[in-house]
Amino acid sequence: QARAGIISTVEVLKVMEAFVNEPNYTVWSDLSCNLGILATLLSHTDFYEEIQVFVRDVFSPIGERLGWDPKPGEGHLDALLRGLVLGKLGKAGHKATLEEARRRFKDHVEGKHILSADLRSPVYVTVLKHGDSSTLDTMLKLHKQADMQEEKNRIERVLGAISQPELIQKVLTFALSEEVRPQDTVSVIGGVAGGSKQGRKAAWKFVRDNWEELYNRYQGGFLISRLIKV
Repeated sequence: QARAGIISTVEVLKVMEAFVNEPNYTVWSDLSCNLGILATLLSHTDFYEEIQVFVRDVFSPIGERLGWDPKPGEGHLDALLRGLVLGKLGKAGHKATLEEARRRFKDHVEGKHILSADLRSPVYVTVLKHGDSSTLDTMLKLHKQADMQEEKNRIERVLGAISQPELIQKVLTFALSEEVRPQDTVSVIGGVAGGSKQGRKAAWKFVRDNWEELYNRYQGGFLISRLIKV
């Protein structure tokens, strides 16, 4: 109804606040998706910082309850929920989540304590979102060293979280390099487009500037339509 302009988005936000004690992954996934769309729209207004505060307020109680480490008797959905919530809090700049993500990332890179598969994406996205050129370089090194394609893809999907314009360009250039399989290039560009307002503008310009190469690469297949969609 809010998307159709029938009710105010404020009403939706009030309803969302009522879900702070919700335990179900599917519900949180839906809330996260809708808040993501809203944050994208608000990134073009003065309300962007306020929606980040709202995200932190809504997601921090469930984040504190879940913590960082699996509890005995947890199911698969709990692990998914933890990854979703920590990633959301990290991206929104929740201080405690950011500090813990940085600590765990450092241990992971140094080989002291390897991150579990379900915590890697939220940690990567958090440190990149609030990171600098050395964070990006470390991530690209992890990509190069990764034995499994699954890990390479995981890193490719989150590289677009980086915020600085010159680093966004570096990620886009990387997308077309030989380091990335042609079928995975779209994921990298899509990650940039979804990462920030600056990323969207840069990705759109990059696609236009490199259109011939991209079009020849995908020859009107489903990947070219996916690229346009993102």
